[in-house]
Amino acid sequence: MIHIGDTTLELPALLAIGGAVLALLIVILLLVVMRRAGRSTQATEDLARQMGGLGQAVQVLGAGQDQLSGGLRTVSDAQATGQTQVLQAMEHRLAAVQQQMNDRLHDNAMKSARAMSELQERMKESLQGNTVKTTQSLTQLQERLAVIDKAQDNITRLSGDVLSLQDILSNKQTRGAFGEIQLTDIVSKALPKDSYDLQQTLSNGKRADCLIHLPNPPGPIVIDSKFPLEAYEALRKAETQYELNEAAKAMKVAVKAHIKAISEKYIIEGETADGALMFLPSEAVYAELHANFPELVREGFEARVWIVSPTTCMATLNTMRAILKDARMREQAGEIRKMLKNLHRDVELVVERAGKLETHFDQARRDVEGITTAAERAGKRAARLDNFDFEELSDGAENVVPIGKG
Repeated sequence: MIHIGDTTLELPALLAIGGAVLALLIVILLLVVMRRAGRSTQATEDLARQMGGLGQAVQVLGAGQDQLSGGLRTVSDAQATGQTQVLQAMEHRLAAVQQQMNDRLHDNAMKSARAMSELQERMKESLQGNTVKTTQSLTQLQERLAVIDKAQDNITRLSGDVLSLQDILSNKQTRGAFGEIQLTDIVSKALPKDSYDLQQTLSNGKRADCLIHLPNPPGPIVIDSKFPLEAYEALRKAETQYELNEAAKAMKVAVKAHIKAISEKYIIEGETADGALMFLPSEAVYAELHANFPELVREGFEARVWIVSPTTCMATLNTMRAILKDARMREQAGEIRKMLKNLHRDVELVVERAGKLETHFDQARRDVEGITTAAERAGKRAARLDNFDFEELSDGAENVVPIGKG
């Protein structure tokens, strides 16, 4: 007896139920097996039909393969034939190209040979020409070397002269003489000799290096030829900033003092012009002043002292020459007018005398014409007398007109 919850089952009943369930399961299994067997039979038939179709497809595939094999053989034969033809054409083409290459190589070899021959000829001619030119060049080079040797000698002499010039410029007196010589040379080339005086003493006892006699205004103007070289040399040789500053200060002091001295010595009211020229015989000093010391130039302007170099001095003197020429022309204007008046009077006299001479010529012409007329009449009467008979002469004597009466 088995208790399940509140239910109590007997064992025989359980066995009966179990047998029934087992029988039912067996029946269900048999049904399932029979159904699957039927399905297997149908699947086998379907498979048989498919295998048949597959066999037919295999047969068709075999036939296609046979056809493909034939086509491949045909293509292979055609390809072999085409390759043979292509190889033959390539061989012919290669042979033609090789022949052309041989011909071209031969032509090129001939051209190269001719070109080499011509090049050799040109090289030969060129070498000959170069030999001649080289010989000429060597000759010219020797001549130039001789000239260079002479120039070297001149340079050596010039170096000595430069050293002498440095010695001159290092001494104040000799430097002043050098500046005076240079100034004299410039002035003598630019102005007439009677328009300036050298070393002229002024009313204050000061001696001017050059006094140019310009008309009033501005009047005679003085040119001083001294210059402060020591300060400039110190400025040029300065190596440190301190030396440069000290040299610049000394340069300013020296130039200011020189400007003041010129202004006081050579600008005299009523005697000289209201300005003077400070001549610097060195373009370097002049350039240094204008480049780095413009205040000194302005102070010179204020003191009416004009700083000039050899170049600017020549330009200034040319301007003065034009002023002198204009002044002299004005001075001679009265004389020129007087001469023109006298010339006009002389021309009038010539015209008057020419009129009188023309009158005399007319009278003489009339006298000559009268003489010619009388001569013609005398000739005619002489001809008539030559043709008359002596018998007729007595008869016609009363008709004869004395010669000279008309």
